[in-house]
Amino acid sequence: MPQITENSLAKEKIRESIWELLVNRGVARFPGAFGRIPNFVGAEAAALRASSLPEFKKARFIVVNPDSPQFPLRVKALEAGKVIFMAAPKLKSPKPFFRLDPRQLRVHPLRAATIKGALRYGVAVDLEDIPPVDLFVTGCVAVTITGKRLGKGGGFADREYALLVNKKLIKPSTPVLTTVHPLQIVKDLPQDEHDLQVDIIVTPKDICYTQPKDGVKNLNCFT
Repeated sequence: MPQITENSLAKEKIRESIWELLVNRGVARFPGAFGRIPNFVGAEAAALRASSLPEFKKARFIVVNPDSPQFPLRVKALEAGKVIFMAAPKLKSPKPFFRLDPRQLRVHPLRAATIKGALRYGVAVDLEDIPPVDLFVTGCVAVTITGKRLGKGGGFADREYALLVNKKLIKPSTPVLTTVHPLQIVKDLPQDEHDLQVDIIVTPKDICYTQPKDGVKNLNCFT
């Protein structure tokens, strides 16, 4: 049973407040906000903006979370000819990822990029079958402009990332990207040592590099 700490209690309070805020502002979409990575109005626009980034355009192999708000970005990736890897539910399968290769799909990306589509049309693979990852896409309940991330509480994204890092399939330079609604941007978040950090935050209207590098234009970071 997970240990209850001051941080875990603070995180759960923030999750509840974000879920409630999205619902009250009318920007939460099916299948709902509470208890999950919340789908949001504008997810398609955020995906389009993310797909314009050089990190996305250069990527050949993308690990992307299976949650609803990142569905449009999974579709964009497949349409662009990129191979995506989606985690199996709760990482419980002996082969913990599904590979979706657009060159081998016999259905439209709109059908393949769902969770059910990945189960039906994807190929279950273990870590040895995954090439070095060019981009890691994760969902968030909340995120800060410095890259602190809050998930839905299961720790699945952290575990996925750690598995890939331990197999040297992800390097420190591999970008971590999320798409969110602006209401999910918060000033600060409690963090634990194992928590995943985000490098690029994309909303329907903005892009923020949490640690801007030389030669990379950092758009206003929602200020």
